[in-house]
Amino acid sequence: MKPFDIPAEPRITEMAWPTRIVLGAGALQRLPAQAQRLNMKRPLLVTDAGVVKAGLASRVLEVLKTAGLACAVFDGVEPNPTEKDVFAGLEVYRHHNCDGLIALGGGSALDAGKLVQLLTTHEPPLSRYDDAKGGDQYVKDDLPPLIAIPTTAGTGSEVGRSGVVTLADTGRKTVIFSPALLPRAAIVDPELTLGLPPGVTAATGMDAFTHCLEAYLANGFHPLADAVAIDGIQRVSRSLVTAVREGTDLAARTDMMIAAMQGAMAFQKGLGACHALAHALTPISGVHHGLANAVVLPVVMEFNRASSTTRLARVAVAMGDTSNAREDVLASNAIDRVRKLNAAIGIPTRLRDVGVKEEDLPKIADKAFQDASHLSNPRKVVEADLLAMAREAW
Repeated sequence: MKPFDIPAEPRITEMAWPTRIVLGAGALQRLPAQAQRLNMKRPLLVTDAGVVKAGLASRVLEVLKTAGLACAVFDGVEPNPTEKDVFAGLEVYRHHNCDGLIALGGGSALDAGKLVQLLTTHEPPLSRYDDAKGGDQYVKDDLPPLIAIPTTAGTGSEVGRSGVVTLADTGRKTVIFSPALLPRAAIVDPELTLGLPPGVTAATGMDAFTHCLEAYLANGFHPLADAVAIDGIQRVSRSLVTAVREGTDLAARTDMMIAAMQGAMAFQKGLGACHALAHALTPISGVHHGLANAVVLPVVMEFNRASSTTRLARVAVAMGDTSNAREDVLASNAIDRVRKLNAAIGIPTRLRDVGVKEEDLPKIADKAFQDASHLSNPRKVVEADLLAMAREAW
């Protein structure tokens, strides 16, 4: 019997996972060796005020100082980075004549670091490289090296080939994709996440889960991404509640950091309507990206259920369903399990509960339809569908 996911027509898929990963408690101590391997002598540390306040930036600087590496610092990244943030970081990079970058923080800091890296050798504006407009063709490989150090377990940007940014000319949140943006190394140390508050752990964890799930359901033939995604779904399902409730549980924190990387590795296959809506919700309504994904995800899964029954059934099993029920029942169970996971970690059930205004829903749907993420949704999406899903989630 032929595997269900082998396409009837021949198809060629490009895959890119070359980041060197140093994973484990205490991995931060390996940072100098990676910087030296990449011939960094004057790196720029790109981070944000929250990471500085938490004392994590000083830990990184101390590790580098002990190894004799001086490091300039840009700590002006906002929670949802803008093109203005990127230009400010670029100015610091050039002022100190840096020769590489170390991005430290959550997805915002890591993405900002990648885009500062991009503009060191590429002409602005960033809209030129917008994935929604085929901008990847303009991204070349002549970039300085970047080391990513995540302090959350969500975006997986430390192994991702994308940078998310709000563009200056349109105010639209978009994604810039290119294998050239893949960090040359990632220091993935779960000890850096032990102090994350429960709410941040929950929201970022559901971002990782949504990456894995949408990638697994996405149109396209990418068996490696599928295998990675389904394992990531399993890891989040078994560890996120523990990470939220018992933040110092190192095993759960490690599992979540692995799942975050798996989500980013997998979504080079594609994402879906949930991320299209989340990318619109954040700049318009100010909702944390992971929280937006978590609230909208069950509604999008319901929209996709009829076209993704077999895969949703496998999601249910990965989440712990042992009922051996029919595929259609398992597909429904997967949606129920996501709702229960949200409830267990304190995620609100409605967009209205996280500050989204009803009058903004048409604008959100319009922005979401402009987002390239929905193009790989397993069921074709039109703007009216996005508005209907936004209303259902509201």
